[in-house]
Amino acid sequence: MMKGAETNDPIIRVSELSVGFTSRAGHTIPVLRDVDLAVFSGQSIGLVGESGSGKSTLALAMLGYMKRGLRLIRGEARFAGSDMFAMTGRELEAIRGGRLALIPQNSGQSLTPSLRVGAQLSEALELHTALAESEREARIVRLLEQVRLPDPAEIARRYPHELSGGQQQRVAIAMALAAEPEALILDEPTTGLDVTTQAHILELLRDLASKAGMAMVYVSHDLGAIARVCDRVVVMYAGEVVLEGWAREVLRDPAHPYARGLLASIPKLKDPRLPTALEGRPPAPGQAGRGCAFVARCAIAADKCRITRPELVLLPSGARVRCHFPERVGDLPLCSTGAYAVREMAQDVILSLGDLSITYARTGLLDQVLGRKPVMTPTVEGISIELARGETLGLVGESGSGKSTILKTVAGLMKPAGGRIELAGSGPLPPLVENRRPDQLRRIQLIFQNPDESLNPRQTIAEIIAQPLKLYFGMAGEALRQRTEELLESVRLGVHYMERLPSQLSGGEKQRVAIARAFAAQPDLVLCDEVTSALDVSVQAAVLDLLDRLRRNRNTTYVFVSHDLAVVRALSDRVAVLYQGRLCEIGPAAAVYSAPSHPYTQVLLGAVLEPGPGPAPPQAAADVVELSPPATGCAFQRRCPKRIGPLCDSDAPPWRSGADGHSIRCHIPWQEL
Repeated sequence: MMKGAETNDPIIRVSELSVGFTSRAGHTIPVLRDVDLAVFSGQSIGLVGESGSGKSTLALAMLGYMKRGLRLIRGEARFAGSDMFAMTGRELEAIRGGRLALIPQNSGQSLTPSLRVGAQLSEALELHTALAESEREARIVRLLEQVRLPDPAEIARRYPHELSGGQQQRVAIAMALAAEPEALILDEPTTGLDVTTQAHILELLRDLASKAGMAMVYVSHDLGAIARVCDRVVVMYAGEVVLEGWAREVLRDPAHPYARGLLASIPKLKDPRLPTALEGRPPAPGQAGRGCAFVARCAIAADKCRITRPELVLLPSGARVRCHFPERVGDLPLCSTGAYAVREMAQDVILSLGDLSITYARTGLLDQVLGRKPVMTPTVEGISIELARGETLGLVGESGSGKSTILKTVAGLMKPAGGRIELAGSGPLPPLVENRRPDQLRRIQLIFQNPDESLNPRQTIAEIIAQPLKLYFGMAGEALRQRTEELLESVRLGVHYMERLPSQLSGGEKQRVAIARAFAAQPDLVLCDEVTSALDVSVQAAVLDLLDRLRRNRNTTYVFVSHDLAVVRALSDRVAVLYQGRLCEIGPAAAVYSAPSHPYTQVLLGAVLEPGPGPAPPQAAADVVELSPPATGCAFQRRCPKRIGPLCDSDAPPWRSGADGHSIRCHIPWQEL
């Protein structure tokens, strides 16, 4: 925060703000309750809490916006002294996108699908800056470079659907920064980004706040990102502020039991245990009761907590806390008390990938006519891995490293360019799903990152889970219903969910339905593609515990893809590290995390942000964004901080083996790394 900022008027001021909706019975149900908050120029405020705590509702209220069905009950939200809810639509348009900008979580909803990226950025510059048309092109390229997009001129010519989700998110960030706003509202802006890109974006945002005096309100489940960017942290629960203070204090030794529970729900790089999920769930709007909203989940609750709502009181440290007994909070754990996920595995191999290569390139029409085979560098190349029954293999790497591509190919959704995929008892699998037998389809199940894209919105939860039961086992009638109920119970959703539609469930509940559907097929292999990336930390901890429990009970094998390296550490037995579609390190999770040997693995782990404010990790590699791997030599040659010369450019590095199956692919001798 800028020195002396608090002596000035805040750029954003929220005063006694209550927002809610009217029930069918005509009662006013609050979603936000009496929120007070001030954000000064150059200051960054983090809003944290579980899904449904009111974070996004509060952030949108700062823009003078309400979701459909919500209304202002009382209070106000001011920007630069002006009441946002008293402004006309024209007055709001003059501020939004220019002086006050938003970076939304779902970038796909903020980009116009029929306009090229460059045209959308140009439109933002035309509306909110004085730049002449001739000056905009250079500014667009600079903005796309700032958010670490490769070949900015080419990206500007593309439509949004031609970009990956992470690339779309970076375009949305560039668009928000186009007019150099005075204040920026960020709603989960880095959820879809890998750790190195996230670290770069967070550093950019922090520089803008400190050097340009831009204020930021950062909504996120990622407490590591909050620790890196924010000066102060506001913890929300059931629509009200329960703790506010300096980030260093709140994230190191929080004075509220809910905040301590959130910290214990976060997996840690240096702790191989599964994180501890918060028991229970937040009260529904209007169901918080007379006392403390957190009372049903609190380990130190007393009778007073059930009958009297605590006030937000000032502590000697300067923090504000809503708790009757803040002096007792320090006795609660701050770290996980969960179990260790790693266990003994069977010796038999369930899946074997042999020299697998995959490419997105297609032979052009002229090449087809002339019968030519153009030289194409494969997107993924030379992947050879064997998985034991009951094992969890974590696949990690930056966006574009080929993680999801490998999962889709194993699932039969993409045709490999070469190599083999063998499933125990089935031999080599046909490349595409339409050519595989029903028993082969049943044995491999894929769980997608976004359950909304895989759950039929018109089917009830019972119908969704029953589908594989009918398809693979011919179940019907009472047997079908009973098995559906058992599967719902196995993912800790009761039978009362059976007649609900996906739209009536939270994100975490939808993901549990997707997991239940996958396990309905009784698979041998489950492919998990970023299944926890959109979940808050407490739901994420519960889903990780669920996946581990199902693995133990059914001896299921997982391939687990995630950008969150701490999540991978908690669940995986082995870890495989990919760069530009090439394996560069593989070994037991404990060995890879405690002594990463490949320079790229060191870069990845060095970029991980965990709660515990401090300086940014040093850059261990050149900040170069690559569209494709080099045609010869080591795939990591252009960025490697330990590059040893022309050998890295010309020759593919050899595999070097250490103890317990830990191997790296590098020209540098193991002992010198």
